[in-house]
Amino acid sequence: MMPFYSKCRKWSHGARWSLLMILSLLTITACLSDSCTRKTRYRAEILWDTWGVPHIFAENPKGLFYAFGWAQMESHGDLILRLYGLARGRSAEYWSDAYLDSDRYIWTMGIPERAREWYQAQSADFQEYLDAFTEGMNDYAEAYRDNISDDAEIVLPVGAEDVMAHLQRTVHLSFVGDQIMRNIRQWSSLGSNAWAIGPSRSASGTALLLSNVHLPWSDLYTFYEAQLTSPELNVYGVALVGLPLPVIAFNDHLGWTHTVNTLDGMDIYELSLSGEGYRFDGKVLDFDKKTVVLRAKQEAGGYKKENLTVHRSVHGPVLSRKGNKALSVRLVGFDKPFLIEQYWDMLRSTNLTEFESALKRMQLPFFNVIYADRDGHIMYLFGGLVPKRSGEDWTYWQGIVPGMDSTTLWTETHPYVDLPRVVDPASGWVQNTNDPPWTATFPTVLDPDNFPSYMSPRRMSLRSQHSIRMLMADESISFEELIEYKHSTHMELADRLLDDLILAARKHGNELAKKAADVLEAWDRKADVDSRGALLFAAWAPRVGSHPFANSWSASAPLETPNGLADPTEAVSALESTAEDVISDFEELDVPWGEIHRLRRAGKDYPAHGGPDWMGTFQVSFFTRDTDGRFRTTFGDSYTALVEFSDPIRARVLLSYGNASQPGSVHNGDQLELFSRKELRPVWRTREAIESHLEKRKVF
Repeated sequence: MMPFYSKCRKWSHGARWSLLMILSLLTITACLSDSCTRKTRYRAEILWDTWGVPHIFAENPKGLFYAFGWAQMESHGDLILRLYGLARGRSAEYWSDAYLDSDRYIWTMGIPERAREWYQAQSADFQEYLDAFTEGMNDYAEAYRDNISDDAEIVLPVGAEDVMAHLQRTVHLSFVGDQIMRNIRQWSSLGSNAWAIGPSRSASGTALLLSNVHLPWSDLYTFYEAQLTSPELNVYGVALVGLPLPVIAFNDHLGWTHTVNTLDGMDIYELSLSGEGYRFDGKVLDFDKKTVVLRAKQEAGGYKKENLTVHRSVHGPVLSRKGNKALSVRLVGFDKPFLIEQYWDMLRSTNLTEFESALKRMQLPFFNVIYADRDGHIMYLFGGLVPKRSGEDWTYWQGIVPGMDSTTLWTETHPYVDLPRVVDPASGWVQNTNDPPWTATFPTVLDPDNFPSYMSPRRMSLRSQHSIRMLMADESISFEELIEYKHSTHMELADRLLDDLILAARKHGNELAKKAADVLEAWDRKADVDSRGALLFAAWAPRVGSHPFANSWSASAPLETPNGLADPTEAVSALESTAEDVISDFEELDVPWGEIHRLRRAGKDYPAHGGPDWMGTFQVSFFTRDTDGRFRTTFGDSYTALVEFSDPIRARVLLSYGNASQPGSVHNGDQLELFSRKELRPVWRTREAIESHLEKRKVF
């Protein structure tokens, strides 16, 4: 049904078609100019609901992409333009020389040139889809230029190559190459929870899917929620802002989510320099060199120019030099230009076979995939591109790798069949909380000994143990129980240390330590808004070191370890000093968690719940201290979707920070109150439901 045609759906069939013919003739007459033809060739409609979610109905893919670009620019225009400017490697030229390091990195990693190559590699149809997406952005900006900030509009107009550059900066550099950007080797900063529950463990007898993503509440990690409907698909989910399709979604048949996985798709090689070259396989090789000119805007006016010469070895681009050594980086996925098209195929899939056929294109360089469908199938996949390495274990490849010869230089990645994967296990469920794949279900069915030792480490976090405990404890999980489990703020760390700490404080501590012990004993071991004692425990735990346990984690007791206090005397001393600081800062030891931890955005302020993942909370929140001494959520529970594959589908969602970032938008932070109350929103997917909660309509 045509978008504008739906407005007159109550008329008789003959009257509707008469109106359609009249409007068509008027359109043809009025649109003889090129500009009008450009504006009307996309038959699409956006229905904005009262939470600022665009429900897009289009006659064909081009209309769908066009309207999605328009919608994203309306909700996040300033943010998208800033991100595209950064991905172009021209941010210093646009804004200031404070961005020069970012531009140097973008050009060193070859993003602008590769973005052009990727766009040119697309099929003619998909080039048109990407062009339509950016045309929608440009048309919105042209029509509503006053809604775009002066700083951001310098990036206009945008093009499909910007999408490809932004894709590489987001997925390849910020997820696969997270270690480069942070200069550390760990994944705890980016995370998520995911469950897929099969019919045998579901109270309704239908599969359930939980998507619960934990990412920063800003920048390129921002999600955009939308529904996309055309003759070939009807999907609901979230895109990473600036990308043209949802990356986590469900349709009438199936759904999936992602979690950050423990996949090492990047290596840093140490090179030995010789003259103007480097030693490799007993020879001295010349670097491939390319010089680009960077421009940096100056505060006093004008631009400063800088010549950047990028050196590349056989391993990849050189990141740094010191003396006669250099570091070169090698990253997976830069030879896979069809990731967006793969997501397009995933979105249109109707069963597990079709969905896996899309995954087998192996364009996705990273992320676990957790899947459920209406047929009752569930799946966990350790998704991504794993280099085929010459040997050695996970720990070896986390360090700086010798780059003197070809023995350490990988040139291939493992095919789909080699990846850890679990389908329809006897347990009836699969899960992931950013742990290695071996605990995708429990009892375990994936044996790490059957995979290369570099595939993934062997460990299990407290959050993963918390996740598995909840799943194992309930033989028949209802939709309502799933909502309750998703919001669990129980601190697994407290179960491992608190009893020993209370005993030690009462035996060895001063009066303040004993008072603190009383507070901790009365605490519910949660990080709910009204939990008293959580603040004291969370302030104490980091003071006893990164490994305070008497017993380390053991694969022979995976759900019971680590446990016990390694040094009770040190723990009590830390409790005494912590109690003094808490009283100094907040006047009492048992101040409620939500009084100090806040949800603050766009002038809104609500009590927060949840805690850092290293404390074993399933509901994850990380906080930044504000000037008033309170702590503001800046990271953690971002997008949540609970889907029951019944007929019709049942779903609840929440985008914690809201579906817009543009200044003045009522949807910037409008879901924080729901988040504070542990509530999720119903999903409106039918036209009738959407129009009963309609905020506004846009017809193209």
